Amino acid sequence: MAPSFMAGIPALKDLNLDLRRRMDQAVATFQASLASTRTGRASVHMVDQVKVDYYGTPTPISQMAQVSAPEAQLILISPWDPTVLKDMEKAIQAADLGLNPMSDGKVLRIPVPPMTEERRRDVCKHINKVLEEHRTAVRNVRRDGNDALKKLAKDKKIGEDEEKRALEEVQKMTDEEIRRMEELSRKKEAEVMQV
Repeated sequence: MAPSFMAGIPALKDLNLDLRRRMDQAVATFQASLASTRTGRASVHMVDQVKVDYYGTPTPISQMAQVSAPEAQLILISPWDPTVLKDMEKAIQAADLGLNPMSDGKVLRIPVPPMTEERRRDVCKHINKVLEEHRTAVRNVRRDGNDALKKLAKDKKIGEDEEKRALEEVQKMTDEEIRRMEELSRKKEAEVMQV
């Protein structure tokens, strides 16, 4: 990656760091969303987004139990507090993941059925929808950055040339992050469509 023009100008250094941090956050959120997307195989990340009401606090299952995938078609959840087993079971069913947990009183076994062709296409559509949401988030960060740059130029804190180069750099940053997310999306779609 080329050295940042904005990082070398004191008036733009903080703005540059803030834009990078916010764009990276959007990409990280997208990655987390992809990790919890269902493919044909069982993955412990499939229940990452599921939260269980634990003493009045919505708590992720991974903080309340050991989650493992001992087989390609099975997720095993062993809660540290067996009294929350029923709540976990209800939360997984309510999360609309297409999973049906089975409890034996000590652990939850969640069989992951093989995906049909139609379900695979639906998952790919969902991935594209999530990608577009995160693209929009990155573009919103770009818009905020451009507005801040124009204000700095208007207030005469930076010159016209600096504004122009900084706007180009913000656009380049945006393109880079969107390309990163599109690449992640392509890989995930290939994984989903693989039988």
